[in-house]
Amino acid sequence: MTALGEVCTVKEIAPNAGVKMLHATTPITAIGGTDTVQIDLNDYGCTKISAILGFDDDTAGSVVSQEQPTTVVTSGVLVITLGGSETVGKTFIIWAY
Repeated sequence: MTALGEVCTVKEIAPNAGVKMLHATTPITAIGGTDTVQIDLNDYGCTKISAILGFDDDTAGSVVSQEQPTTVVTSGVLVITLGGSETVGKTFIIWAY
């Protein structure tokens, strides 16, 4: 497994809703089933997640399918193990607090 580190582009969608919603995308070179990515939730004033949705960008900006990523949070750092087996962009919607 390759730990890619903090390579995601992360945008705060709902910063004042009590629970923060983050939109994270991986580079298209991330490999499902092999790579992991990290998001430091501390950067957004959070230490835990309450939910996460994952999506594959199967055909560049055209076909998107849902997947359920495997996650772990340690000391406020979210580590996401990418699902699938293909090299495509991944998108995650994360609810954190």
